[in-house]
Amino acid sequence: MSLTPRELAACLLASGAVRLRPLEPFTWASGMKAPIYCDNRQLLGFPGHRERVVEALAARARALKPTLIAGAATAGIAWAALVADRLGLPMAYVRPEPKKHGMGRQVEGPSAGGHRAVLIEDLISTGGSSLRCVEALQAEGAEVAAVLALFSYSLPQAEAAFTEADLPLEVLASFEALAEEGRQRGLVDPAGAEALHEWRRDTAAWSRARGGA
Repeated sequence: MSLTPRELAACLLASGAVRLRPLEPFTWASGMKAPIYCDNRQLLGFPGHRERVVEALAARARALKPTLIAGAATAGIAWAALVADRLGLPMAYVRPEPKKHGMGRQVEGPSAGGHRAVLIEDLISTGGSSLRCVEALQAEGAEVAAVLALFSYSLPQAEAAFTEADLPLEVLASFEALAEEGRQRGLVDPAGAEALHEWRRDTAAWSRARGGA
């Protein structure tokens, strides 16, 4: 099943997984102000959207010829499990850091050693947390073919981080596709669309100008 970036953007907006509020910004947990808020777990409650997203993720993952599907904790776990089941592959998930008790594991599930892995993320912001998960898989002896994400804010920091790590990043829906879909749906006016793009160019300055961190 083919799913274009605009079609996925439509799913994200219709399910409430992504909300756009450029003139009344959200406050993120970091204290930063942003014109967009993303929670792709909302998609799990919409079977029709969920099926289309899982099929699209599975098709992208299959092309990378993995032997292991890994999910980034926590929001990537459900998507990784659904994709692994669709492809008939083992599945693991990766914590942000090793446990401080028990076996002290960071990669949970089967050992990643000797596997060709695809890491599934629900969202890419700066890319830092995803690359820490990649490093954990590599430390166990896995070859990481790519990070596969539902959506990315397309921030310059993320692009630079993945380039420096020499790791492919594949995204089903880009920020540009979502902004255009939001404009077509009348969710943002021209001023709001410009605010979205100003934020993406310099998130820190945009936030500070609106009283955020």
